[in-house]
Amino acid sequence: MTEAEYGDLGVAEDPKPTSVQTDPGGVVDSVRAEEVAVEPRDDVDLADRMRTSRDLILEEVGQQIVGQQEVLEQVLLSLYVGGNSLLLGVPGLAKTMIIHVMAQVLDLDFSRIQFTPDLMPSDITGTEILQEDATSRVRQMVFRPGPIFANIVLADEINRTPPKTQAALLEAMQEHRVTVQGVTYQLEEPFYVFATQNPIELEGTYPLPEAQLDRFMFEVIIDHLPEDDELSVVTETTGTMKGAPKSVVSREDILRFQQLVRRVPVSETVARYALSIVRATRPEGSGAKDFIRDSVAYGASVRAAQYLVLGGKARALTRGRFAVDFEDIRALAHPVLRHRILANFQAQSEGITTDRIVDQLLEAVPVPKSGM
Repeated sequence: MTEAEYGDLGVAEDPKPTSVQTDPGGVVDSVRAEEVAVEPRDDVDLADRMRTSRDLILEEVGQQIVGQQEVLEQVLLSLYVGGNSLLLGVPGLAKTMIIHVMAQVLDLDFSRIQFTPDLMPSDITGTEILQEDATSRVRQMVFRPGPIFANIVLADEINRTPPKTQAALLEAMQEHRVTVQGVTYQLEEPFYVFATQNPIELEGTYPLPEAQLDRFMFEVIIDHLPEDDELSVVTETTGTMKGAPKSVVSREDILRFQQLVRRVPVSETVARYALSIVRATRPEGSGAKDFIRDSVAYGASVRAAQYLVLGGKARALTRGRFAVDFEDIRALAHPVLRHRILANFQAQSEGITTDRIVDQLLEAVPVPKSGM
């Protein structure tokens, strides 16, 4: 893309916003302009840097994590967009390690919260304590920040804590701030929540409500590795310990990449295609397909279309393109939609998964022949 083409994309008018801006559909724009201001003429170079950073990040993370390339790609896209993601997999598949290593490679503050049935909201957000000033001897309430005050927060086994505590994450995930005792505290950017769940554990768990699931950009499925990769894990983790991963991208770079992603153009045809997939998930629609009416109780909200487009923009940039293609939308349909489609009882009893429903959707919704 030429400098002239990027010049048409524009820059945010307000150089110093005082609060987090929220899109109409609820996707948080967490990038603060005063920290990441970039002139349009620099966008081509920044796009090259973003593509290069992807390779450097995956290479460095690959020194610690064997395989899981698709998982790493989706986590990285979530970071570039500024979205939260839910990681689903059985124990022992390095869910926690992936996020921890990614935080080290990006030089971001990392915080891990082990969700348990007795965890309280204040254990996440922080609380006010009565403290005496050493000089004046005056007692006053002082706020002690909780583990939510980090750049990357790992909510480990999020479904093992009651809904009251799960809800303590909602404001942070959506608005990048927390409110304690009527006082609102802004979280440092960039801010992400990555949550993990064990799909085979049902005893003593509390399923996340649909409203909270909808705030996760992706649901990333982590499966067992191929045999050769598992052998590599065994041999490498039972030998000499590896050194800590090194940082290859700065916090400021991530913030600039997030803003650049939002300046990538998307044609109306591609945007309509993303929206048509999302609208096709709703069984109450007049043009709903028979398999949707038979298998789906509730479909996806417009936030799914927003994340399809945002993820498509990031994916295009990391592949050296400056506009979103239909293939970008199709490639991200499963992680964006699988947790937003609620299968009905009939589908569940027949073993029909949401991934299978998404497969049918991609076959049923035609790709436009032109108009990009």
